Amino acid sequence: MAAAAPPPADLATIQPATAPRPSAAARPLSSPASPAEAHPLPSPADLAAAHPLSGATAEAIARHRDTVAAVLARRDPRLLVVVGPCSVHDTSAALEYADLLATAARRLDDDLVIVLRAYLEKPRTITGWTGLLAAPTLDGKGDLATGLRLGRSFLTEAAATGLPLAYEFVDPALAPYVSDTVSWAAIGARTVASQPHRHLASWLPMPVGMKNCVSGRLDTAIAAIQAAAHAHTLPAVSSDGRLTTVQSTGNPDTHLVLRGGPTPNYDKASVAQARSALAAAGLPQRIVVDASHGNSGKDHNRQPAVVADLAEQISEGDASLTGVMIESYLSDGRQDLETARPRPDLSVTDACLGWSRTAPLLDALALASRRRSRLPG
Repeated sequence: MAAAAPPPADLATIQPATAPRPSAAARPLSSPASPAEAHPLPSPADLAAAHPLSGATAEAIARHRDTVAAVLARRDPRLLVVVGPCSVHDTSAALEYADLLATAARRLDDDLVIVLRAYLEKPRTITGWTGLLAAPTLDGKGDLATGLRLGRSFLTEAAATGLPLAYEFVDPALAPYVSDTVSWAAIGARTVASQPHRHLASWLPMPVGMKNCVSGRLDTAIAAIQAAAHAHTLPAVSSDGRLTTVQSTGNPDTHLVLRGGPTPNYDKASVAQARSALAAAGLPQRIVVDASHGNSGKDHNRQPAVVADLAEQISEGDASLTGVMIESYLSDGRQDLETARPRPDLSVTDACLGWSRTAPLLDALALASRRRSRLPG
């Protein structure tokens, strides 16, 4: 190949004097992976065969999805409560938490539909640990094949407790590996504007909550709800692992999740504003409020005050408040992953309320739900 011609003299005089930029061929990170560097993934069918749902659990998941949809539509007067760790990093400890939550869910079943946060993907603004699926060894070394196996095993065991599972879908390509275990899904604040995620939500066979974006604006999430209600043609990973085209039918059970922004949006005025925005868009006025993230200022100690405020609104009869989200785990607080041996009982991402501080909040929400159901009309 002939050498490139030198730049014109006038252009050369205004460019800073720097070392020549290496050609694309000289940049190793741009080179395609060799067969030795590639790490084949199991197909969704192979993974499901290795870690199957029992027939009884699969039937329970179908019932859970219908129940959650009925709560969101207010055909079921109970309150949806999505509660659990910010992200799962130790599956044994997370299953211990699931057992505690399952006991509480059975006790409060008359008033609450409790769903376990079983999040295995962690969205990041820039960088950081991206969750159990992508980085199961917690040391920054990605091993998606191992993460998929470990994550699928956890989800099937967690679903076998009888709890509905909640999941935030971050990478649409991974959805076919786990979606059959999920009863309530979220599209997060960083991806709610993404067309692939909106199309994914239109295909997912469970209710999906659209979070307001990080800025706190509602219009992006409302547009996502509208988009996901329509049918779309989208690429997806088939059961045998090949890329294919699927036709979604549209999701009738998408809804708004208020997670705060630079300022909280859980208070009565903010909820009323959200109701008005939904009504103006011709959408059902069904709202789930996240007590964490922007609504707590990322301070887990403020979650109880947020829940108390929401419980009061629910007790007063606000029918648009169909659900509450709480970040909760075995122990109170969080830890950094730089720790040589991370504690299994303590969050490695957002700080969570410990179980001893969570249980009273569930009781308070159950009481609020009961009071609302007894109001006239």
